[in-house]
Amino acid sequence: MANDSPSDLQNTVTKTLTAALGFRVKSGWAAVVLLTNTADSPQLSDVSRIELSDPRRPETRQPYHAAMGKLETDSTKVNQRKNIVRRVSQQSFTKLLKGYEQKGFRIKRAALMVGSQIDPAAIANPHIQAHALEGRLFRSVLEQSLEDHGILTELLLERDAYHRVGARLKQSTDDLKRAIQCFGQSVPAKGGPWRAEQKLAVLAAWFVL
Repeated sequence: MANDSPSDLQNTVTKTLTAALGFRVKSGWAAVVLLTNTADSPQLSDVSRIELSDPRRPETRQPYHAAMGKLETDSTKVNQRKNIVRRVSQQSFTKLLKGYEQKGFRIKRAALMVGSQIDPAAIANPHIQAHALEGRLFRSVLEQSLEDHGILTELLLERDAYHRVGARLKQSTDDLKRAIQCFGQSVPAKGGPWRAEQKLAVLAAWFVL
């Protein structure tokens, strides 16, 4: 586990041969982590957040919700919100990627950590269906942005993520959790908090590093 300071990481970034992005996708935003080096010796190089909705338009954070938490049935409103989500997501990701490229990172792989992949049509409760539709929307727009930039992407479900990552890395869940907790000690100041979203984003990035 590397203990590089943020300044050390910036000084050595041009020497990095491998980089991977991990995302924990939420409703209207995503936690982002950049890992470098190798899966056997990963280094935390950045922790960030990108917007997948317009902060000036609160309704775009939950585009399938109507008043009182009900499912929005006005297709015109939904389509308008979805278009904003697509535009903002593309702009946010392009800006993020450009910033990494300017620092010498070359990213070819990414993983998205999501809460569910259930088909919204299979959900009878309108409120829960709205959440499922939003989960699918934000996941898909981010997937599309990654694909547009030629970045190979894998999906991980939160409920079995530690098992899948542990199997690939040949590590136990406890070892993974300890390692991820240690990553938090080297979070760059601009990366903000070290919460569940950031930890899961690390797990996602590690899966494809």
